[in-house]
Amino acid sequence: MAAAQGRLTDGADGMDDAEEGERDELDTAPPPFRAAVDALKAARLRPEIEIEPTRPPQRLAQYAYALEAAVVEDEEDLADGRLVLLHDPAGHDAWQGTFRLVTLVRAELEAEMAADPLLPEVCWSWLTGALQARGLSYGEPSGTVTRASSHYFGGLASRPAASQIEIRASWTPREGLGGIPDTAAHLASWCDLLSQVAGLPPAGPGDASVVTLPQRRGPQSR
Repeated sequence: MAAAQGRLTDGADGMDDAEEGERDELDTAPPPFRAAVDALKAARLRPEIEIEPTRPPQRLAQYAYALEAAVVEDEEDLADGRLVLLHDPAGHDAWQGTFRLVTLVRAELEAEMAADPLLPEVCWSWLTGALQARGLSYGEPSGTVTRASSHYFGGLASRPAASQIEIRASWTPREGLGGIPDTAAHLASWCDLLSQVAGLPPAGPGDASVVTLPQRRGPQSR
C-alpha cells in the first residue's frame, strides 16, 4: 500500500530525529535491550526489503526501538510495515515477559482476494506460521486483521476502487541466555510475513507451495 499512501514516516527529518533519539536511549538502556537492538541491526534480510530505523512510539514501555520496512520490486512498493521492540526490565504482566514485539503490516489487494471471507484468518495464520517456520518460541499473541475498500467520487472518480489489508499484532519473544530474545530471528520471520503479504515467492529452499497474495496491478512509481 505504500505506493498509494506513502511510507509510514515523514522523510529525512524524521530519520535524523529517530537516530538522535536512538543514540540517547541506547546510551542509558540496560545491556539486554542494547544486545537485542544490536541483533536487529545486524540481521541480514532479502534484497527486496528496504529497512531503516524510525521514531518509536512513546509511553508504551520504558525502552523502545522501531524499524520501518517496505517490500520494493521494480521500483514498486508492494507492502510496508513497522516493527517495534519494547522492553520493560521489571517485566509486564500482560506480556508475561520483559520484551514485546509490536507490528503493523499493510498491502494493497486484488478485488477477488479482498472478497475472500477467509482472508483475515489466512493473514493471521501467516504471522504465526512465519514464527513457527523459524522454530521461534513466543507467547501471548494478539492482534487484528482489517480489510478496507476505497471508492472514489467527484473529482477523484477516475481512480479505480482499491482494497487494502492491514495486520496489527503483538507477541512476546521468549528470552534466551542473559534474558535476551533472538530478535534477529524474529525480525527475519516478520520479513517473511511482509514478503508473503507483498506476494513475493519464498526466498529460500523452504516450502514453495506457500500461498501468497497476488502481486498488485502493474508497477507504480514511488
